Amino acid sequence: MNTSNSQTPEKTIVVALGRNSFGETFPEQKKNVSKAAQAIADLVQEDYQIVITHSNGPQIGMIQTAMTEFARLDQKYTVAPLALCSAMSQGYIGYDLQNAIRKELLDRGIFKPVSTIITQVKVDPFDPAFQNPTKVIGRRMTKEEAQAEEEKGNFVVEEDGAYRRIVASPAPMDIYEIDAIQALLDAGQIVIAAGGGGIPVLEQSTSLQGASAIIEKDYTAAKLAHMLNASTLLILTGSTPLQADGKELRNVTVEEAKELLDGEHFPTLTTYPKMESCYRFVSTGPERKGIIADVAKAREALMGYCGTCISNGNDSLQSP
Repeated sequence: MNTSNSQTPEKTIVVALGRNSFGETFPEQKKNVSKAAQAIADLVQEDYQIVITHSNGPQIGMIQTAMTEFARLDQKYTVAPLALCSAMSQGYIGYDLQNAIRKELLDRGIFKPVSTIITQVKVDPFDPAFQNPTKVIGRRMTKEEAQAEEEKGNFVVEEDGAYRRIVASPAPMDIYEIDAIQALLDAGQIVIAAGGGGIPVLEQSTSLQGASAIIEKDYTAAKLAHMLNASTLLILTGSTPLQADGKELRNVTVEEAKELLDGEHFPTLTTYPKMESCYRFVSTGPERKGIIADVAKAREALMGYCGTCISNGNDSLQSP
Protein backbone atom coordinates (compact mmCIF):
# COMPACT_ATOMS: atom_id res chain seq x y z
CA MET A 1 0.00 0.00 0.00
CA ASN A 2 1.38 3.42 -0.94
CA THR A 3 0.57 6.43 1.17
CA SER A 4 -0.44 9.75 -0.30
CA ASN A 5 2.16 12.45 -0.88
CA SER A 6 -0.35 15.25 -0.37
CA GLN A 7 0.53 17.46 2.56
CA THR A 8 -1.82 19.92 4.21
CA PRO A 9 -1.16 21.83 7.44
CA GLU A 10 -4.19 20.33 9.19
CA LYS A 11 -2.71 16.84 8.69
CA THR A 12 0.84 17.75 9.71
CA ILE A 13 1.96 16.90 13.22
CA VAL A 14 5.24 17.21 15.08
CA VAL A 15 5.87 14.27 17.40
CA ALA A 16 8.31 14.72 20.30
CA LEU A 17 9.60 11.43 21.73
CA GLY A 18 10.82 11.39 25.32
CA ARG A 19 13.72 9.40 26.76
CA ASN A 20 11.45 6.45 27.64
CA SER A 21 11.27 5.78 23.88
CA PHE A 22 15.00 5.00 23.80
CA GLY A 23 17.12 3.88 26.74
CA GLU A 24 20.62 4.25 28.10
CA THR A 25 22.38 1.39 26.28
CA PHE A 26 22.58 0.26 22.64
CA PRO A 27 20.49 -2.91 23.18
CA GLU A 28 17.93 -1.06 25.29
CA GLN A 29 17.52 1.61 22.62
CA LYS A 30 17.15 -1.03 19.89
CA LYS A 31 14.30 -2.60 21.85
CA ASN A 32 12.52 0.61 22.84
CA VAL A 33 12.53 2.28 19.42
CA SER A 34 10.35 -0.54 18.10
CA LYS A 35 7.60 0.65 20.46
CA ALA A 36 7.98 4.22 19.21
CA ALA A 37 7.92 2.92 15.63
CA GLN A 38 4.58 1.22 16.28
CA ALA A 39 3.14 4.53 17.51
CA ILE A 40 4.43 6.37 14.45
CA ALA A 41 3.08 3.70 12.09
CA ASP A 42 -0.34 4.03 13.72
CA LEU A 43 -0.30 7.75 12.89
CA VAL A 44 0.82 7.08 9.31
CA GLN A 45 -2.20 4.82 8.89
CA GLU A 46 -4.36 7.78 9.92
CA ASP A 47 -2.82 9.71 6.97
CA TYR A 48 -0.85 12.19 9.08
CA GLN A 49 2.29 13.80 7.70
CA ILE A 50 4.85 13.42 10.48
CA VAL A 51 7.99 15.16 11.66
CA ILE A 52 9.67 13.53 14.66
CA THR A 53 12.02 15.04 17.19
CA HIS A 54 13.41 13.28 20.23
CA SER A 55 15.38 13.57 23.45
CA ASN A 56 19.06 12.61 23.67
CA GLY A 57 19.88 13.14 27.36
CA PRO A 58 21.49 9.77 28.22
CA GLN A 59 22.98 9.37 24.73
CA ILE A 60 24.84 12.67 24.54
CA GLY A 61 26.22 12.07 28.03
CA MET A 62 27.40 8.60 27.03
CA ILE A 63 29.11 9.94 23.90
CA GLN A 64 30.74 12.80 25.76
CA THR A 65 32.00 10.43 28.46
CA ALA A 66 33.39 7.99 25.89
CA MET A 67 35.16 10.71 23.90
CA THR A 68 36.61 12.22 27.08
CA GLU A 69 37.98 8.83 28.15
CA PHE A 70 39.41 8.26 24.66
CA ALA A 71 41.25 11.58 24.83
CA ARG A 72 42.59 10.63 28.26
CA LEU A 73 43.97 7.33 26.94
CA ASP A 74 45.57 8.81 23.83
CA GLN A 75 47.06 12.30 24.15
CA LYS A 76 46.95 12.79 20.36
CA TYR A 77 43.20 13.33 20.60
CA THR A 78 41.20 16.12 22.23
CA VAL A 79 37.93 16.00 24.11
CA ALA A 80 34.98 16.24 21.70
CA PRO A 81 33.02 19.52 21.91
CA LEU A 82 29.48 19.11 23.20
CA ALA A 83 27.98 20.27 19.88
CA LEU A 84 29.86 17.47 18.12
CA CYS A 85 28.52 14.95 20.64
CA SER A 86 25.02 16.29 19.91
CA ALA A 87 25.54 15.68 16.18
CA MET A 88 26.72 12.13 16.88
CA SER A 89 23.66 11.44 19.02
CA GLN A 90 21.32 12.71 16.28
CA GLY A 91 22.98 10.39 13.81
CA TYR A 92 22.86 7.16 15.76
CA ILE A 93 19.43 7.72 17.31
CA GLY A 94 18.08 8.65 13.89
CA TYR A 95 19.67 5.51 12.41
CA ASP A 96 17.93 3.21 14.90
CA LEU A 97 14.63 5.10 14.78
CA GLN A 98 14.30 5.42 11.01
CA ASN A 99 15.12 1.75 10.47
CA ALA A 100 12.60 0.69 13.13
CA ILE A 101 9.90 2.85 11.54
CA ARG A 102 10.73 1.57 8.05
CA LYS A 103 10.46 -2.05 9.23
CA GLU A 104 7.18 -1.43 11.06
CA LEU A 105 5.65 0.23 8.00
CA LEU A 106 6.81 -2.48 5.60
CA ASP A 107 5.43 -5.14 7.96
CA ARG A 108 2.07 -3.39 7.57
CA GLY A 109 2.38 -3.24 3.79
CA ILE A 110 3.21 0.47 3.69
CA PHE A 111 6.11 2.00 1.77
CA LYS A 112 7.00 5.47 2.98
CA PRO A 113 10.56 6.84 3.08
CA VAL A 114 12.03 7.92 6.41
CA SER A 115 14.92 10.40 6.60
CA THR A 116 17.03 11.85 9.39
CA ILE A 117 18.22 15.46 9.12
CA ILE A 118 21.21 16.56 11.20
CA THR A 119 19.72 19.80 12.47
CA GLN A 120 21.34 23.00 13.77
CA VAL A 121 19.38 25.41 15.96
CA LYS A 122 20.32 29.03 16.53
CA VAL A 123 20.72 30.24 20.12
CA ASP A 124 21.45 33.66 21.56
CA PRO A 125 24.98 34.03 23.00
CA PHE A 126 23.49 36.42 25.59
CA ASP A 127 20.75 34.00 26.67
CA PRO A 128 20.61 34.09 30.52
CA ALA A 129 20.64 30.29 30.48
CA PHE A 130 24.40 30.37 29.88
CA GLN A 131 24.79 31.84 33.37
CA ASN A 132 22.26 29.46 34.92
CA PRO A 133 22.95 25.93 33.59
CA THR A 134 20.37 23.20 34.27
CA LYS A 135 21.23 20.16 32.11
CA VAL A 136 23.28 17.52 33.95
CA ILE A 137 25.37 15.36 31.60
CA GLY A 138 28.27 12.94 31.47
CA ARG A 139 30.08 10.71 33.87
CA ARG A 140 30.35 10.95 37.65
CA MET A 141 33.58 12.68 38.70
CA THR A 142 35.73 12.89 41.79
CA LYS A 143 36.14 16.21 43.59
CA GLU A 144 39.57 16.69 42.03
CA GLU A 145 38.23 16.05 38.52
CA ALA A 146 35.34 18.44 39.18
CA GLN A 147 37.78 21.16 40.26
CA ALA A 148 39.73 20.62 37.02
CA GLU A 149 36.52 21.09 35.04
CA GLU A 150 35.75 24.31 36.88
CA GLU A 151 39.24 25.59 36.16
CA LYS A 152 38.40 25.15 32.45
CA GLY A 153 35.38 27.40 32.94
CA ASN A 154 32.80 24.59 33.02
CA PHE A 155 29.97 24.31 35.53
CA VAL A 156 29.83 21.34 37.93
CA VAL A 157 27.13 20.19 40.33
CA GLU A 158 27.34 17.75 43.24
CA GLU A 159 24.90 14.85 42.87
CA ASP A 160 24.56 11.84 45.19
CA GLY A 161 28.06 12.17 46.61
CA ALA A 162 29.73 12.63 43.24
CA TYR A 163 30.16 15.47 40.76
CA ARG A 164 28.81 15.87 37.24
CA ARG A 165 29.06 18.52 34.58
CA ILE A 166 26.08 20.81 34.10
CA VAL A 167 25.44 22.84 30.93
CA ALA A 168 23.16 25.61 29.75
CA SER A 169 19.79 25.07 28.09
CA PRO A 170 19.19 28.19 25.95
CA ALA A 171 16.00 28.88 24.02
CA PRO A 172 15.78 27.91 20.33
CA MET A 173 15.64 30.96 18.04
CA ASP A 174 15.75 29.52 14.52
CA ILE A 175 16.14 26.16 12.74
CA TYR A 176 18.65 26.32 9.90
CA GLU A 177 17.56 23.16 8.08
CA ILE A 178 13.85 24.04 8.11
CA ASP A 179 13.65 24.30 4.30
CA ALA A 180 15.14 20.82 3.88
CA ILE A 181 12.70 19.43 6.46
CA GLN A 182 9.77 21.07 4.66
CA ALA A 183 10.93 19.76 1.27
CA LEU A 184 11.10 16.18 2.54
CA LEU A 185 7.71 16.58 4.20
CA ASP A 186 6.22 17.90 0.96
CA ALA A 187 7.69 14.85 -0.81
CA GLY A 188 5.68 12.58 1.47
CA GLN A 189 8.51 11.44 3.71
CA ILE A 190 8.58 10.95 7.46
CA VAL A 191 11.29 13.26 8.79
CA ILE A 192 13.37 12.87 11.95
CA ALA A 193 14.83 16.28 12.79
CA ALA A 194 16.19 18.48 15.59
CA GLY A 195 17.03 15.47 17.75
CA GLY A 196 17.95 16.37 21.31
CA GLY A 197 16.64 19.89 20.70
CA GLY A 198 19.01 20.34 17.77
CA ILE A 199 22.70 21.20 17.76
CA PRO A 200 22.94 24.61 19.46
CA VAL A 201 24.95 27.00 17.31
CA LEU A 202 25.98 30.65 17.38
CA GLU A 203 26.19 32.79 14.26
CA GLN A 204 29.66 34.20 13.61
CA SER A 205 29.57 36.07 10.30
CA THR A 206 28.93 33.31 7.73
CA SER A 207 29.99 30.53 10.11
CA LEU A 208 28.01 28.57 12.66
CA GLN A 209 29.89 27.83 15.87
CA GLY A 210 28.69 25.02 18.14
CA ALA A 211 27.70 26.12 21.64
CA SER A 212 28.43 24.18 24.81
CA ALA A 213 24.76 23.66 25.64
CA ILE A 214 21.77 21.33 25.27
CA ILE A 215 18.47 22.81 24.11
CA GLU A 216 15.31 21.49 25.76
CA LYS A 217 13.80 19.26 23.06
CA ASP A 218 10.20 20.19 23.90
CA TYR A 219 10.87 23.87 23.18
CA THR A 220 12.52 23.01 19.88
CA ALA A 221 9.56 20.76 19.05
CA ALA A 222 7.22 23.72 19.54
CA LYS A 223 9.46 25.92 17.37
CA LEU A 224 9.55 23.23 14.69
CA ALA A 225 5.76 22.82 14.75
CA HIS A 226 5.29 26.58 14.45
CA MET A 227 7.73 26.98 11.55
CA LEU A 228 6.11 24.08 9.67
CA ASN A 229 2.62 25.46 10.33
CA ALA A 230 1.60 22.11 11.81
CA SER A 231 -1.81 21.63 13.33
CA THR A 232 -0.68 19.56 16.31
CA LEU A 233 2.28 19.22 18.64
CA LEU A 234 2.19 15.72 20.11
CA ILE A 235 4.54 15.17 23.04
CA LEU A 236 4.84 11.47 23.84
CA THR A 237 6.05 10.60 27.29
CA GLY A 238 5.16 8.30 30.19
CA SER A 239 1.76 7.88 31.79
CA THR A 240 -0.70 10.73 31.39
CA PRO A 241 -2.90 12.78 31.77
CA LEU A 242 -0.98 15.40 33.68
CA GLN A 243 -2.10 16.36 37.15
CA ALA A 244 -2.23 19.59 39.15
CA ASP A 245 -3.40 19.86 42.76
CA GLY A 246 -4.40 16.20 42.68
CA LYS A 247 -6.73 16.65 39.68
CA GLU A 248 -6.32 15.14 36.24
CA LEU A 249 -5.82 17.63 33.44
CA ARG A 250 -7.61 16.46 30.30
CA ASN A 251 -8.95 19.53 28.45
CA VAL A 252 -6.92 22.68 29.12
CA THR A 253 -7.40 26.03 27.38
CA VAL A 254 -4.42 28.29 26.69
CA GLU A 255 -5.66 30.64 29.40
CA GLU A 256 -5.81 27.80 31.92
CA ALA A 257 -2.40 26.56 30.81
CA LYS A 258 -0.92 30.03 31.45
CA GLU A 259 -2.42 30.09 34.96
CA LEU A 260 -1.04 26.64 35.72
CA LEU A 261 2.41 27.60 34.47
CA ASP A 262 2.40 30.84 36.47
CA GLY A 263 1.29 28.90 39.54
CA GLU A 264 4.32 26.59 39.35
CA HIS A 265 2.25 23.40 39.39
CA PHE A 266 4.75 21.30 37.45
CA PRO A 267 8.31 20.03 38.07
CA THR A 268 10.73 22.53 36.50
CA LEU A 269 12.92 20.10 34.56
CA THR A 270 10.31 17.55 33.45
CA THR A 271 6.61 18.39 33.08
CA TYR A 272 6.90 22.18 32.99
CA PRO A 273 8.72 22.36 29.60
CA LYS A 274 6.09 20.06 28.06
CA MET A 275 3.19 22.21 29.18
CA GLU A 276 4.96 25.47 28.33
CA SER A 277 5.89 24.19 24.87
CA CYS A 278 2.28 23.28 24.16
CA TYR A 279 1.17 26.65 25.47
CA ARG A 280 3.65 28.51 23.26
CA PHE A 281 2.60 26.58 20.16
CA VAL A 282 -1.17 26.69 20.69
CA SER A 283 -1.22 30.40 21.59
CA THR A 284 0.17 31.31 18.13
CA GLY A 285 -2.79 29.96 16.10
CA PRO A 286 -6.53 29.45 16.68
CA GLU A 287 -6.68 25.99 15.12
CA ARG A 288 -3.60 24.60 16.82
CA LYS A 289 -3.52 22.12 19.67
CA GLY A 290 -0.92 20.49 21.88
CA ILE A 291 -1.30 16.99 23.28
CA ILE A 292 0.79 15.30 25.98
CA ALA A 293 0.22 11.56 25.98
CA ASP A 294 1.62 8.11 26.64
CA VAL A 295 3.76 6.84 23.75
CA ALA A 296 1.71 3.63 23.67
CA LYS A 297 -1.50 5.60 23.12
CA ALA A 298 -0.50 8.12 20.45
CA ARG A 299 -3.35 7.36 18.06
CA GLU A 300 -5.95 7.33 20.85
CA ALA A 301 -4.62 10.69 22.07
CA LEU A 302 -4.99 12.27 18.63
CA MET A 303 -8.55 10.91 18.48
CA GLY A 304 -9.24 12.64 21.77
CA TYR A 305 -9.61 9.68 24.09
CA CYS A 306 -6.67 10.12 26.46
CA GLY A 307 -3.79 12.32 27.53
CA THR A 308 -3.83 16.06 28.20
CA CYS A 309 -5.07 18.34 25.39
CA ILE A 310 -4.18 22.06 25.31
CA SER A 311 -6.27 24.07 22.86
CA ASN A 312 -7.96 27.42 22.27
CA GLY A 313 -11.20 25.96 23.56
CA ASN A 314 -12.37 24.67 20.18
CA ASP A 315 -11.16 21.10 20.77
CA SER A 316 -11.71 18.64 23.56
CA LEU A 317 -11.04 15.11 24.66
CA GLN A 318 -13.81 12.56 24.32
CA SER A 319 -15.06 10.28 27.04
CA PRO A 320 -12.91 7.14 27.27
